[in-house]
Amino acid sequence: MEGFEISMEKVIVMSASANKLSNLKQHASTYAALIMEELDPDQLGFIEMWQLETLLREMVGSEENDKIAKKTCTLAKTMIPRQYRTPVSKFLSKASEKIHENWKKIWVLSWWLTINLILFSWKFSQYKQTPAFQVLGYCLCFAKGAAETLKFNMALVLLPICRRTLTKLRSTFLGAFIPFDENINFHKLIALAIAIGTCVHTAMHVTCDFPRITSCSQTKYEGILGPFFGYKQPDYQDLLQSIPGITGITMTILMAFTFTLATHSFRRNVVRLPWPFHHLAGFNAFWYAHHLLVIVYALLIIHGYFLFLTREWYKKTVHLLRLLLPQLSITKSPTNPSRITA
Repeated sequence: MEGFEISMEKVIVMSASANKLSNLKQHASTYAALIMEELDPDQLGFIEMWQLETLLREMVGSEENDKIAKKTCTLAKTMIPRQYRTPVSKFLSKASEKIHENWKKIWVLSWWLTINLILFSWKFSQYKQTPAFQVLGYCLCFAKGAAETLKFNMALVLLPICRRTLTKLRSTFLGAFIPFDENINFHKLIALAIAIGTCVHTAMHVTCDFPRITSCSQTKYEGILGPFFGYKQPDYQDLLQSIPGITGITMTILMAFTFTLATHSFRRNVVRLPWPFHHLAGFNAFWYAHHLLVIVYALLIIHGYFLFLTREWYKKTVHLLRLLLPQLSITKSPTNPSRITA
């Protein structure tokens, strides 16, 4: 074995005396014990010279690296732009950059959300002033508010997929502040709003309005709701079997089926369904299921026309749906079945 036994304490004392390090000299025994514990795990009682040399070089190198690292860190901070030096300024700068990059999306979404909020608030406050509010309460207001946003979004959801129309609009001045390239994402967002509006509208009617209609007192029913139901108080089954009830249930089932097949797992054939349902996964199933929405539009017009609490035709805003619907001609080609033109 090359090397020889050395006295660590003696080496440390001699080094401390030569470099005038009094503190190191006082704790020489402690440092020696730590070094021996680190370099002599087998407790042989000695270490080789090259082990001590390697340790000392690493210690010196660590100190130099720390100094260099501190200097580098200080220099790096001065190279960072002022707006990124603190967490708050960094967050504000990042947010400002995101807004600047996506201002078209933010602008369009703000208008869309504002219109939905206005429609919901308008119909909510309108039905809050009606006599039916005394029986049905806020359930009626939420149901009608959600229905109003639902009609608006049902009229709007087809516009983002009218490719020929969007191509023409993109070349006009509208292309400067409307992100036409985000049409599919906007189409999905509107579809999500339709799903939420449908859930709220259905839940309010089925779990709240219908039970209150069937369970209210005869006196209150005849005085407030009687004129709308022929003065015959219906039971829960009668309400479900009415024209609004049947059309509403049918629309909900068709939309749930269509929206499910439009999800990523079904559209991209990620889901492996057993036979004979395996044809429900894939793009063709998604595409042809979307044609069921033609039936949904027809049922929506019928559903809105036979409202329980509104008789005047000009107060039934479902007619706006027919005015807002774009005139679509759907053509299918073998290479691109998703082509929709307007």
